[in-house]
Amino acid sequence: MPTHHRHGRHEYGQNFLTDRPTINTLVDRVARTEGPIIEIGTGDGALTLPLQELGRRLTGIEIDDRRAARLARRTNALTTIVHADFLHYRLPVTPYVLVGNLPFHETTPMLRRILRSPGWTDAVLLVQWEVARRRAGVGGATLMTAQWWPWFEFGLVSRVPAAAFRPRPNVDGGVLTITRREPPLLPPAEQKPYQDFAHRVFTGKGRGLPRIIAAAAPELPGQRVAQWVRRQGIGPGQLPKDLIAEQWSDLFSLGNRDAHPGQRSAPPVRRTRRTGRR
Repeated sequence: MPTHHRHGRHEYGQNFLTDRPTINTLVDRVARTEGPIIEIGTGDGALTLPLQELGRRLTGIEIDDRRAARLARRTNALTTIVHADFLHYRLPVTPYVLVGNLPFHETTPMLRRILRSPGWTDAVLLVQWEVARRRAGVGGATLMTAQWWPWFEFGLVSRVPAAAFRPRPNVDGGVLTITRREPPLLPPAEQKPYQDFAHRVFTGKGRGLPRIIAAAAPELPGQRVAQWVRRQGIGPGQLPKDLIAEQWSDLFSLGNRDAHPGQRSAPPVRRTRRTGRR
């Protein structure tokens, strides 16, 4: 028999957002976008009902059948509540916007599903604070970010205290934005070879980026890599996690320049510090 909590059902790992300023932040970010909206995990509608005020077509996906049925009775004609698991829900291929308070224990598989899905243009997501920071490249990027950076921009909006949820989780949350790049830094056809390249370099062994690249990507001409490292101002102690999106795509492209002799290397990238509002 399922275990219940007065604020949520434990088997779904739900932590419901109750903080009005955070709800307003999410809605405001969605308001800056265009197109139909898909909400991941509607719960009792704390975010769904304010999103309705934007006057756009809204589809809410909720795994809890009872909550989905209750919320459906409170929504307007532009809103559809669907009882489904987001990880198995068939997403449209036409443009739309994603928004949601992702279950902390499901964050990684949900982000993978999102990044691999076509159609959506923007995503406004509430995730664990440390996940939001690392996905946005604050304090060093993750492998997942590096693998998807040529096609998506990641941004950190704000930190959300654990007290903003019921039941209260053990960690804070963070508002993360993801925007599909138009145009991308690399063509779609390069996705698989680039992601393999990024994985090899990111997990490579060695002291310092130049040695890691030499060992992990021997297909890149050594002299060209050395010139690129100097041009980018990369120090001997820097690691793959310290690279930013433009540097990753430019490094990968070093191996393609013989096939495209007219292609120029990207200029040195000026770093900007990424921070979030507390």
